[in-house]
Order: sequence, then C-alpha cells, then structure tokens
Amino acid sequence: MATGFRILQRGRRAEPALVERFRALPVANVSDVMSRITAGGARLRPMQAPGAVLAGPALTVRTRPGDNLMIHKAIALAEPGDVIVVDAGGDLTNALIGELMLAQMVRRGLAGIVINGAIRDSAAIRAQSFPVFAAGVTHRGPYKDGPGEINVPVALDGMVIAPGDLVLGDDDGLLCVPLDEAEAIHAAASAKHAAEERQMANIEAGTHDASWVDATLRRLGCEGLD
Repeated sequence: MATGFRILQRGRRAEPALVERFRALPVANVSDVMSRITAGGARLRPMQAPGAVLAGPALTVRTRPGDNLMIHKAIALAEPGDVIVVDAGGDLTNALIGELMLAQMVRRGLAGIVINGAIRDSAAIRAQSFPVFAAGVTHRGPYKDGPGEINVPVALDGMVIAPGDLVLGDDDGLLCVPLDEAEAIHAAASAKHAAEERQMANIEAGTHDASWVDATLRRLGCEGLD
C-alpha cells in the first residue's frame, strides 16, 4: 500500500435529497446546533460572487503543498454534485487552481471546491457563482508531481472531513456535517432557523422580549443593574 500516494474508493456519499434539505439552512444555524466548535477555520473564505451556497458530498484530496496533480485526478473522478475538499497544508506559496480548472469543474457539474491553500485568477472566480473556498491568492502556479491521496480523511484547521461527508458553505464560512449525524443535526438546525425567523418577526413588530439579558446579568452577579 503506497501510503501518501494513492487513490481509494469512496464507500458512502451524502444523498442529493439530504444535500438539498441542508442547502436551505444558513451555515450559522447548523454551526450553532453543533455546539459552535466545528469550523474549517477563518482563513477559508468564499472567493466567488456573494450569495452563492456550497452544499454537497465531499470528495477528499490530500496533496503536497504547492502541487495539484491529485486535484486534476479528483476532478476527473468526481460525480456531479460533489465538493472537492483539498488539504494542502494551508500553504499559500503556489496557487492550486485557477480559471481553467474552474471551467472543468463547472462543465462536470460539481458543486464546488474547498482548498486549504491558494488560488489564482481570482477576478474570474469572483465574477461567477461557482463556490470556491480558499485560504489565499497568489499568481505563482502549481507543480504537478505528487504525491497525494484521494478519498482519505482530511482535516482543515481541526475540522475532520471524511469522504462522503456533507460539506456546507455560504458567505459566513465553511462547515462539515458528519454523515452519520446529519439527520439529527438537520432537525435541530431547522428548529433553530424557525426560532430565529419568529424572533425576527417579533423584532420587526416591536414585540421582541430581551428580558433574558438582565436575567443573565443578575445570575452572573453583575453590579449596577437598575
């Protein structure tokens, strides 16, 4: 077994119906019900036009920093609706994708790409809505020598992503939903979203109850309350 330079099969994959159910929820609501401790890191930001939503099953890639050989292979292997998730060590020396690879992904019907590394052709990427999350931008191009791995667990700033897990992203950032926990997380996030919609309606109607603020301050022993 050539650990570090291999292509594995993906044994499971988030189903399209599940993906679409999560697509309707803000990433922040999903994050809240996951105890606010799961995230891909603040460096991973949306590079596309504002308002685009990322949702799809992960096809994972681990690659040597600065090298995109296995990303090219992942694009060829990916199924429509997949999100390619690349652990490139967070290195920003060389860009790993640009406009040409983006066009290939769009043509193949992929749902987006996440790169813990850099991109280039950033103006072209910002001008369209295909979801691209990355840690930075540089004009310096990649190498194509390997090694790397496809369909292995990867970690982005402590957030573990297994092949087939559900990857979500919006203008607030990026999140992975473990596939085995997806149904319970969706139920909780849907309830959270509904509660926030009711709260917004109360704010707009002038009936919002903020008494919990003073109650919390008293419980915590804050001095100076009326």
